[in-house]
Amino acid sequence: MLSSIRVFAQSWAARGLFVLLIISFVVFGIGNRDLLHPKISNSVITAGARSIGPAEYKRAFESYIQRLEQQMHQQISPELAAANGLDQRVAQGMASSEAFAAYLTKIGIRPSDKLIAGEIQKIPAFFDQVSGRFDRNNYLKRLADNNLTAAVFEGQMRDQLSEQQAATGLITGLKVPRAYAAMGAIYTVESRDLGYFSIAPASVPQPPAPTDAQLTELMKENAAQLTRPEFRTLTVVKFSPSQVAANAPIDPKEVQKRFDFRKDTLSSPETRTVIQIPAKTPAAATQIAQGLAKGADADAVAKAAGVEAITYANKPQSAIPDKKVAAAAFATPAGQIATVKGDLGAAVVKVMSVTAGRSVTLEEVRPAIEAEIRKDQASEKVYALTQAYDDAHQGGATLAAAATKAGVATTAIGPVTQGGRDLTGQPVQGLTQKLMETAWSLPAGGESEVEDAGNGEFFAVRVEKVTPPAMPPLEEIKPMLTKAWTQQQLAKTLQAKADGYVARIKKGETLAAVAASAGSSVSEIPGIDRRNASQNQALGQDLLGKLFTSRPGDVFTASDAKGYTVGKLEAVHSGDPAQLAQMVEQLRPQMSQGYLREVGESAHVYARQKIKVTIDSNRAREAIGLEPIDPKAAAAGGKAAPGKPGKAPLAK
Repeated sequence: MLSSIRVFAQSWAARGLFVLLIISFVVFGIGNRDLLHPKISNSVITAGARSIGPAEYKRAFESYIQRLEQQMHQQISPELAAANGLDQRVAQGMASSEAFAAYLTKIGIRPSDKLIAGEIQKIPAFFDQVSGRFDRNNYLKRLADNNLTAAVFEGQMRDQLSEQQAATGLITGLKVPRAYAAMGAIYTVESRDLGYFSIAPASVPQPPAPTDAQLTELMKENAAQLTRPEFRTLTVVKFSPSQVAANAPIDPKEVQKRFDFRKDTLSSPETRTVIQIPAKTPAAATQIAQGLAKGADADAVAKAAGVEAITYANKPQSAIPDKKVAAAAFATPAGQIATVKGDLGAAVVKVMSVTAGRSVTLEEVRPAIEAEIRKDQASEKVYALTQAYDDAHQGGATLAAAATKAGVATTAIGPVTQGGRDLTGQPVQGLTQKLMETAWSLPAGGESEVEDAGNGEFFAVRVEKVTPPAMPPLEEIKPMLTKAWTQQQLAKTLQAKADGYVARIKKGETLAAVAASAGSSVSEIPGIDRRNASQNQALGQDLLGKLFTSRPGDVFTASDAKGYTVGKLEAVHSGDPAQLAQMVEQLRPQMSQGYLREVGESAHVYARQKIKVTIDSNRAREAIGLEPIDPKAAAAGGKAAPGKPGKAPLAK
């Protein structure tokens, strides 16, 4: 390769390129600082010296969307999320957090590495199940399982502890004034009398069937919600230990070999509790031995000899550093005393107790060793399969052909979204994040190399077909659209009828008279307050919301799943003074917590004013698989690149 580069450097083409490069420097200019210190960044968010890259932003966005999908029982595509500003909500939240963390560092609030390490070692998830103590290997494994590194996790811990320390200084002992709690109590115990009657959907004529033009217009209005995400059809070949025979014969010699190699570690050695007292002179050794033989306290005997006693509690022979002392201690019967001239000096030892060791037999551990051998054999077979596949694939065979040569089956998957859902929105089993990331990094017809899936498994994937985001055809969703259009028209008719009833009541007719003309009757519910409002199952959220925002005598309409309601606020009653006093004491702690949250929010706002924050909206869109916003269209009204849907509401 180097010789080829030298030949090219001496050619006329290379000289031409150098001339063009020099001309470009002359025309456009060049700064030494830019050459030596290039500013290359792909950050989505920057806050002072801190930054968030596309991968971190994507993780936060996907986590937020998953929580929303669980709450709303609705699949939310990136297009729908962006149309409703959810991507910007995530970005703004992360920007505020980063700015606050940067500001805390700036003013010197930064937990030490020792404190961070101490807090991490208290987390039970990182404990060893046997010892019940923090295990660093388990810690790193758990982080890797969650796509985190120690540096990232410890940075998150540092930010969290910094914020806790700052919050402690801001809010310790803070309480809202009693007058604030009194106002909240008055608001809470106030009750209202409601009169209302219902307007059933059956009281108005059904709208005529919609035309295709009307349904097409409805589709355009809800384009973002109706647009299907990108789907891909995949062919996957997997290499897993579960594919190879688990009952292959095992060589008894291999079992014996592994047992012999690990016998000492599998067995339990003899342990002893031994007291060792150094002796400076032979006379001192005699005095120490006599004292121990009489049953005197070992520490007192050692102190009299001007030394300190060393106790080995239930330890194996290898735990005693001086080999000669260890040999003597383990050759002396329990309760006996021995004087030893050790490698590190003379000493007197007393054996307090002996716990016999236990040798493990081959038959006891045979099942575990055989399982281990089978696992290793399976790993070797899986590796051989991947090598056979890779040799065929590198030789020009397609994924399917290479899999056939290796003797491994392929699996057809899809159409499937990047989030792992099928055409009906249901999760597709057997997919991993690594597999989907690899599949979405390939073009149509592209094939991956063999990828490590973890846990001894491997895979390769081919993208058979890419179906870009698109609106479904009208005929496919016509029944659903017809139902939605009919409900919209029915709601408009009911609303107009309800508005007419309200106008009559405002002109002087009674609620009962208007209800009777509507073929309904008035229901009266007295004493509704904000504590018991939810207990009235017949009243919808819309009706209750308008009830508590109206003044006595106000008439209003409200809608729910059953139809429309015309309501009137008949009266408002203040609470009992004794009840108010009790409520003040109950509300004060809650209001204090709310006040503290507002203090925290204000601190974040202040931090954003003091720390320079930038958000690259286009890079954020690219991170979640969307086209960047056209700058010209954005200046005209914030529209996305051509072909992208406009804003549509999420289903409620």
